[in-house]
Amino acid sequence: MTNTFVKKSAGGNRKFDRNRFDRGPRRNERIRVPEVRVIGPDGEQFGVMATRDALLRAKGFGLDLVEVSANSMPPVCRILNYGKYKYDEDKKSKGQQKSNASKFKEVKFRPAVDVGDYNTKVRHAQEFLSMGFKVKLTLMFRGREMAHQELGFDVVRRAIADLQDVSSVDAQPRLAGRSINAMLSPRSRGRKKEETTTDNDDRPFREEAE
Repeated sequence: MTNTFVKKSAGGNRKFDRNRFDRGPRRNERIRVPEVRVIGPDGEQFGVMATRDALLRAKGFGLDLVEVSANSMPPVCRILNYGKYKYDEDKKSKGQQKSNASKFKEVKFRPAVDVGDYNTKVRHAQEFLSMGFKVKLTLMFRGREMAHQELGFDVVRRAIADLQDVSSVDAQPRLAGRSINAMLSPRSRGRKKEETTTDNDDRPFREEAE
């Protein structure tokens, strides 16, 4: 008995469609609904029209018809430059991710931290604050160290005191599980400048009064 194996073509008869891999909003010929509500390039309202007519109008502007609200009835489309639109959206998304990742910096301490390590960590906190970051001070307890929580609070309060010239306290030291947390914000430069100006203004006034 002869076994016959039929080798299938890797590509088959399926036509490659690069739009299948594009996860962006539907645009141009990919918009399959019969009618859409159209917004022009400058924000003008063109109203509801047949999708084919909307596409012709977009091509008349030399732009794309892009679906911006798929859940509306009918869907809302805008006439715009899709390449620029996608670039702006990607840039906005990356900026938001960077912003979320940079909300604060964390500086970690231990209850039995030595002087050199403590000074290094405080210096790092000063650098972060000077760069405009909020700083989260975290002190972790391990094992039996939980029996001496007051030592941990002393370290965090000492750090806050050493940073008071460049920071303001958003959240006082608080025990959460096996750690003590506190949050600091950079001290406003405007406030510091205002205090300096006030001192300079008061001095001549007192001298004249004398």
